[in-house]
This record gives sequence, C-alpha cells and structure tokens, in this order.
Amino acid sequence: MDSSSATVNLDAYLQRITYEGNIAPTLETLQAIHLHHAIAIPFENLTPLLKQPVLLDLNSLEKKLIYDRRGGYCFEQNLLLRSVLVALGFRVKNLAARVVWNLPEGTISPRTHMLLQVEIDNAAYLADVGFGGLTQTAPLLLTPDLEQQTPHEPFRLIATDQTHTLQAKLGHKWKSLYRFDLQEQHLPDYEVSNWFVSTHPSSRFVTGLMAACWSCCSAIARSGWLASNCINSRIADR
Repeated sequence: MDSSSATVNLDAYLQRITYEGNIAPTLETLQAIHLHHAIAIPFENLTPLLKQPVLLDLNSLEKKLIYDRRGGYCFEQNLLLRSVLVALGFRVKNLAARVVWNLPEGTISPRTHMLLQVEIDNAAYLADVGFGGLTQTAPLLLTPDLEQQTPHEPFRLIATDQTHTLQAKLGHKWKSLYRFDLQEQHLPDYEVSNWFVSTHPSSRFVTGLMAACWSCCSAIARSGWLASNCINSRIADR
C-alpha cells in the first residue's frame, strides 16, 4: 500500500471489536474478526454530511473508528481492516467496485467502493465490512455461482468476462450490490474516489444521513428518514 510505515494498534483494535480469540492467519480468524468488526463498528457518513474531510491515513482511522468509537464508510472501514489483517500475517489485495445497488440495468457507475481479497491456503476470499445496511458479516469464497451462507443473508458471486458481481439474497430474490474486477488498487486510487464521494454535491454521502449497525442476527439501517429493522434477511435502504 502506498502509505507510511505506520502499524495499527492491534490491542486497541481487538478491544474495540471485543475479540479475544485466536489471531493466527487462518480462515477461522478471518471469519471471526470480520463478524466482530461488522458488529462493533457501525457504518455511517456523518463526517462528509457535516462537510468535514474524510481522512484515510492510519492514525486518523484509528482515532475515529477505535479511540473515538465512531463508524465510517467503505474506505475507512476496509482500510482499517486491511491494516489489521496485514499485521496479523494475511495476504491482502486491494480492490475497487462499481456500485449497482438499486441502479437500472446497464448503468456504469464510477469505482467508488473499496473491498479486499484475502488469500488463505491457496484460496481467495472476499472481505468487505463497509457496504452500508447490506455489509456482509463473513468473508466469501471468490468462487462464482456458489450460494454462501453468512450470519445474515446468503450471498453469491456472478462472473462475467473479467468481472464479478456480488449479489445478496433478500427474501426470495437476488439483488446485485456491486461489480468488480481483480485489478489491484493503491491508496492514491482510493483517495481520489474518497474525495469524490465525500465532496461531490450529488453524492449520497453529502446529501443525506446513512447509518447501519448489526447484531448477531439482525441489522438496523437508516437512510434519510427511512429505517428498517429486519431479522435474518435484512432489507436496508443503503
């Protein structure tokens, strides 16, 4: 990652997400940390909504998400998670996605979402703790056409040419969330996208409140005036 050599405070992070389990770089550890992070650190956009800068350096992320016990959106959430996973010895690749949630078929959106690819025992997993009310609460195998269970709704990946589309099963319907390829991203890529979504006058992150938090089996999401509280199958307005 194109950033400073700062190292995340693992003890403070693990205390923040209330995790006391094994920290060896295994699938079980990734699953546990992914779930604990999603439950402990909420998704929210208060900083750009208040016209304040969204800072992506590690010291700022630690202060906001760990010490100040705030939440954040995808770049903040997944950059912090990335720093933790790298410190624990995981092999992590940075990816970017085009959000297609609730957009007309064929819409080409900018790459404004961050996600992670984590390699464990020659298998690739998708990790993402920053997609609003439909954040996955478990890592997913990067394998197409496989329905994968999580502590909340099932997910699957649809592969087309060189891209993957992540879908969530809401009730009996599959809904597309975002589309991505495996081109590696770097901090300057995220800084440009972060600046756009946190300052552009048409960005949803500066025009209305968005927040979501989770328990072990439910989620509460708020977007503007609409709130949803759905057990198991979450229906959230991101």
